[in-house]
Amino acid sequence: MLQTQIWECEVNFGVESLHMAMRAGCRNLGALLLRTRPWTGRTTASSGGELQKPSSSSTPLCPAGWRAESYATAAAAGGVTSKGRWRRSAAIAVTTVGLAGVASWIADADHPTRRAKLLYDVPLRLARDVVTATAITADYVYSLYGIPEGAERDVARHEVHLRSANRLQDLCFKNGGVYIKLGQHIGQLDYLVPEEYVKTMRKSMLDKCPVSSYKQVCDVFLAELGCLPQEVFMEFSKVPLASASLAQVHAARTFTGEKVAVKVQHMHLTDSALADTATVAFVVSFVHWLFPSFDYRWLLAEVRESLPKELDFVNEAKNCEQCAHNFATMSPELASKIAFPKIYWQWSTSKLLTMEFMEGVGITDVQAIRGLGVRPANVASLVSETFAEMIFRHGFVHCDPHAANMLLRLKEGWFFSLFGTRQPQLVLLDHGLYRTLDPTIKSNYAALWKALVFADAKEIKERCVALGAGDDLYGLFAGVLTMRPWNKIVDQSFDHLNIPDTPEQRDELQGYASQYFGEVSTLLGRLPRVVLLLLKTNDCLRAVDNALGTPVNTYLIVARKSSQAVSESVRRGPLSSFWKLWDKIGLELRLCTWQAAAWLMVFRSYFKRLGLT
Repeated sequence: MLQTQIWECEVNFGVESLHMAMRAGCRNLGALLLRTRPWTGRTTASSGGELQKPSSSSTPLCPAGWRAESYATAAAAGGVTSKGRWRRSAAIAVTTVGLAGVASWIADADHPTRRAKLLYDVPLRLARDVVTATAITADYVYSLYGIPEGAERDVARHEVHLRSANRLQDLCFKNGGVYIKLGQHIGQLDYLVPEEYVKTMRKSMLDKCPVSSYKQVCDVFLAELGCLPQEVFMEFSKVPLASASLAQVHAARTFTGEKVAVKVQHMHLTDSALADTATVAFVVSFVHWLFPSFDYRWLLAEVRESLPKELDFVNEAKNCEQCAHNFATMSPELASKIAFPKIYWQWSTSKLLTMEFMEGVGITDVQAIRGLGVRPANVASLVSETFAEMIFRHGFVHCDPHAANMLLRLKEGWFFSLFGTRQPQLVLLDHGLYRTLDPTIKSNYAALWKALVFADAKEIKERCVALGAGDDLYGLFAGVLTMRPWNKIVDQSFDHLNIPDTPEQRDELQGYASQYFGEVSTLLGRLPRVVLLLLKTNDCLRAVDNALGTPVNTYLIVARKSSQAVSESVRRGPLSSFWKLWDKIGLELRLCTWQAAAWLMVFRSYFKRLGLT
């Protein structure tokens, strides 16, 4: 009875303090505690030491109506020890300060309701994370336990990969926001994660992104510019043209008649991004602690580093202008073939980006490209050359070159190639994710590609180790980079790096990621973050190249650019021009035989489909 009464008094004191913080919106917890008078009442105690409720005529009551002296009476009766009083007092203080701090944190927000909602959302998201991670981990351990390597284990591995990918997909859709971005990132990691994950994420994450309501768009405008969309633009489409994981794009027209694209960040990301990243980090680290072979902390580290930059639209606008400047100054021969949207800085903030509206057809829409009078092979060459220049010359790389971030249009004027086709112009969009390459990494990466072209095993190992792959996994790194097994990489035949021309062969190569996902995960955990993004860029470009029907094109362009970069860095002195020319002649002779082999492979595949072979 006595302890229950004392506990009621303590809890009531903490609740009343929280109510005072909520009512006052108090930012100074010290002032809150000074204003609170927790023990001011007067009570009486019976001779037996039992506390009595005060009469209605008593002096003003404390929050629960019990006097502080009751502790002394209780202690004398053996009910509460000194150690117990200190523990309860500390618990009261910590609880009161914590609750008051939460109340102050909510009251200080621009949108208190949205912030208060996080108190419900974050634990719920964490609970989903834990349940999903536990289910996936348990499924792997149980489904593969005791099954020896062989056909039976391959089937079991495929099934558990597929179940786990579906569980992860459901988690991304339920939690949204950063989780959608994470799912999209996984969907672009061809040959780096099991194909079941790649295919599951790719077919769903790009087409089912969240869409903010027009009211939420207006809220972003009010918070960023202090006015509504119709006050800034003469016309503003309430329905977005497209929506992605982090933002959506609306068409608009300025009062001077210019058509613009307005990129509006999903408002809930501002509140939940850090919390989502923290909860995912906790779950991934916990799973790795339980099962060291399941180590995908490298993926989380990349998202944690990239996300703040992608959420800052001012950073995106600066990247766009910097990339355009690099081509104008360092690659003028390509500058007219690449278009960048103009930035309207007066209507751009960290969560709002207004750009020139860029027209064009999809970069992988072969039928539309041919309808413009452009050869798909020319488009593939332009894309590969553009990104090779960024990597090997500029050192400032657009690291998200998937098909949705590129358009194609015709160059202004009547430009024709030698074959009578129109000249294309590449439009680069979404400049949120860029990386600046360290000179050492850029040099080693260029030298590695040159060694791959010439099948120089010793040089390949040396450069892979220099990039962080290690002495034990350098062969795997070369295989991930080229999508070829090691015995083919070091084959001295001229067509050793030709990409397979059938879906069956590509599926076989992608299956290596499923079979060796432990080793791949270890490798990716070792590599610097910027090298991981180069691998992602390489995969995106390879996918575009395949979609355009010119599978050897990427390697040809990269071979030329990387060899040129190595030659320029190595050849010094009075005879440097001669040796650079010598290097170029040797490279071109090699590439000529390579191109001939590629054409032979294409013709062979064509005749096979016609039934002539």
